[in-house]
Amino acid sequence: MLNRLKNLKIVKQLNKTISPRLRWLMFADKTKDKTSADYISMISGVDELKSSSDERRLEAMVREQLKEEFPNIEKMKSYELLVDAVMHNLKKKQLQAMGDIEE
Repeated sequence: MLNRLKNLKIVKQLNKTISPRLRWLMFADKTKDKTSADYISMISGVDELKSSSDERRLEAMVREQLKEEFPNIEKMKSYELLVDAVMHNLKKKQLQAMGDIEE
């Protein structure tokens, strides 16, 4: 019986018209986050954006400087919060220098 339904002209026509839309909807539903690194690398072919690599290098420099100025600080509970605060202040100053935000 299932084979007979597949051979019907109306079923074939529905498969041709609905199938591409259904595939598109399924694809669109799966890829809601268009800002993810996976999506960007899939579309552009670039593994890592320059801005994210620059930010990662800056964070490594901040961590190194904190360890240099305050020995054994990386063992403290507030170390990650301190790194985040320093990074936030650096980004805020950079935006202020560019004129994107007001003080």
